[in-house]
Amino acid sequence: MTILDKIVKDKRKEVDLRKLLIPISQLEQSVLFTRPTFSLSKKLRNSSTGIIAEHKRRSPSKSIINQGLNVQDVASGYENSGVCGMSVLTDGKYFGGSLDDLIIARASCNLPILRKEFIIDEYQIFEAKAYGADVILLIAAILSRNEIKQFSELAKSLDLDVLLEVHNEEELRKSIMPSLDMLGVNNRNLKNFEVSLNTSKALSELIPVDFVKVSESGISSVEAIKELLPYGYKGFLIGENFMKTDTPGYSAAKFINELEK
Repeated sequence: MTILDKIVKDKRKEVDLRKLLIPISQLEQSVLFTRPTFSLSKKLRNSSTGIIAEHKRRSPSKSIINQGLNVQDVASGYENSGVCGMSVLTDGKYFGGSLDDLIIARASCNLPILRKEFIIDEYQIFEAKAYGADVILLIAAILSRNEIKQFSELAKSLDLDVLLEVHNEEELRKSIMPSLDMLGVNNRNLKNFEVSLNTSKALSELIPVDFVKVSESGISSVEAIKELLPYGYKGFLIGENFMKTDTPGYSAAKFINELEK
């Protein structure tokens, strides 16, 4: 059983419990449910840097990254730094995140916010909307083509952007459909956690131009981004690089400054 299998197994139990506690009808009553959303895909298309900065306390591959920062400071710091969007981990067991992080981030900035989560049920998409997200992540490795279609169409009906993440050609081929906005290539091999930018390079030519290309994982230097720009990537998801410092917003600003030189 891979780490991803374990996460999904636990996530199913968690979602079943949450559904019992807060029904969808109650989520739809949330103050944030009717707010107009910010489009991350549009922002990335018009950006020269394309940084999506992440709030992440820990991860299965790196254990603790940074437990000491408050979300409000991170979110406002990221907004001031000039990033295109913010990714907020909401998984508790493996990443130390929560939906509270999402709601605090939403109250602290006007960036497009991605709910970074292992979505296996429509319920989580209603949840994302109710807690202030603008974008959801769908992971091709844990979903069938039908689920990707069903979930992405629901997200679009709720005015949410959809970022679909793939790790290889097979996942990419099964996933391409009009209800997606962005296609993210994860450079991390889920079996051994090794990271290689070659994954993004190899898959780039298979992604139709209609989608915004996003590269994820292992992007810790300006050189890495400069290496990927010729392959048509417009978005770069950066987590640990900023979060392992005491001031992620300042680190992001410095990074963007260097990138724009």
